[in-house]
Order: sequence, then structure tokens, then C-alpha cells
Amino acid sequence: MSDDEGGGGRREENKEVAEESRDWSELTPVCLANVFRRLTLEDRWRGAMLVCRAWLDTAHDPFLFESFDLEPAFDAAGAGRPDIAAWWTPAFRRRVDSMLHFAADCAAGSLREVRVRSCSDDALSFAAERSPNLQILSVRSSQNVTDRSMFMVASCCLMLRELDISNCYEISYRSFEVIGQKCPNLTILKRNLLNWLDPSQHAGIVPDEYLRACPQDGDQEAAAIARFMPKLKHLELRFSKLCIRGLVSISEGCGDLEVLDLFGCANLTSRGVDQASSNLKNLKILVKPIFYIPRSVFHAERYGHWRLYDERFHTNVFQI
Repeated sequence: MSDDEGGGGRREENKEVAEESRDWSELTPVCLANVFRRLTLEDRWRGAMLVCRAWLDTAHDPFLFESFDLEPAFDAAGAGRPDIAAWWTPAFRRRVDSMLHFAADCAAGSLREVRVRSCSDDALSFAAERSPNLQILSVRSSQNVTDRSMFMVASCCLMLRELDISNCYEISYRSFEVIGQKCPNLTILKRNLLNWLDPSQHAGIVPDEYLRACPQDGDQEAAAIARFMPKLKHLELRFSKLCIRGLVSISEGCGDLEVLDLFGCANLTSRGVDQASSNLKNLKILVKPIFYIPRSVFHAERYGHWRLYDERFHTNVFQI
């Protein structure tokens, strides 16, 4: 072996020894925080923060809590399914509440984005009080979130620009009024409901009593949106029970709308949607209430004879 080859081998060996002997806990907090920010939330909480005291302290840095997004974890756990029965249990809600408490506390006011599910009124109120810079809030499928925590959000999170309260049945039109008045920057609202036309897809997952509690005041909600949220650009109302009167209110009050999703809105007709949406000059995406009701769940006594829906039948709003 030549001297050059021998020297190269020793250098590689010394490099490996140096790597093994390096004390990663001696990295500065700033460097650690930059590394931690590149990790997923799960990796940070279940792995990195448990290595040593220095890493644990860095894991509490407010810099790391500008965003608290559990949606990737929900997507991974669901494995392609939009919902799981365990997510609707009190035990799961307590776990989510604990994580939201921790994130809001560590953020120390820097929290700008929250995306969770199944949280409670108390946990959301706690987070809202401590998050004056919050801009994005998604609490969909949170069956225990009510007007009380929404009023707290409206009072404390004045910079809010995106809100997703889909499948939150304890929230009423009063929350729309207050949030619209207090949060003038709101441009995205998602108020989708579970599919009440074919609830069989939720059977065994969502509690039956919750499915039966589907909000009936679609037009009141629409009127509140039209009056107090004039700057909306993106609005989702899937399976809402609003009628043409409510849709007309929205088209007159929310002239900046670019996206309007009305999928599954059974009280609307294709002709009515076309007429109302003609007022929306900036509209780029319109999802009409076209949906399919399986014959197994179609009840004539509930919907009346199909001839009463002749217009909908011919415009493919109902595909029976």
C-alpha cells in the first residue's frame, strides 16, 4: 500500500471517529431550532425532544409553534379514509386538547395557523386567548365546539383570514355574525356538513345522534355570511340546507367570491344556482349541487314524487 493510500484511509477513519464522538447536544439553540423546524411534528414530539435536556428546551421554542397542523397526521392515520370512529370519542378529544394546549402555551403568542379536529370548546378558547396573531383556523369535525369558543376567537384573533368549521354542528349563525364583524380580513370560509342525504356512509363512525343534529338554519347562516363577510373570496357550503333565498343573499353580499362550492345542497336547483351566480363577476370556480342518491336510501315519502323535482331531474342535480 502506498503512503497516499495509507494516509487517505487514516483520514477516513479519523473522520468516522470524529462523527461518533461529536456531542450533538452542544449545538446552539438557534441551530437546533432550525433543524427541528425541518422535522415533522410527530418526529419532533416523539423523538427529538426526548433526546436530552437541551433538545427538550429547544423543542419548546416559540419559533417552532407558528404553525400547529395535525392534518398530515390525520391523513396518515386514516390511510385514505376521511373519518375514523375513534376520532369521535371523548378519549381522543382529550388527546387533541392536550396537544393544542401545549402548542398554544409554547407559542407564546406566535401561533399563526391551527389545523386540528375533534377539539373542545375549552381547548379552543385557551388557544384563542393566547394567539392574537392567528390567521388560519381549522377545527372541522369538532362536535364539542360551540358559539362560546367562536366568540372567543372573534374577540382575540382579529387577524383571522381563513376559517374551517365544517361538520361542527353546535356552531350557529350567531358565530358568523360576530366573526364577520370582528375579523374583517376573513376571505376563506368552509362550512361543509356531513352527507345527510346518504348518512349510511357515516354509519358506525359518526354518532347517530350527531348525524340527526344536522343544522337546519341554512338560510340564516347564508344571511349572516352575506351581511357580515363581504370580503369572502372562497366559500364552501357542501350539503348545506340553504334555499335559493339564502344563495341570492350571498350573491348580493359577497361580490368578491372567486370559489363557491354548493355540492350536495339539495334545496337548490341548477337553474337557480345559475341565476344567482350570474351576479358574481369574479367567480372562477362554481361547484353545483350535483350528487347521487342511492335507490336504497331514496324515500318517496321524504322527498315527494320525483315529478315534483322535474327541473332537478332534467338538469342532473338528482341522478336517480
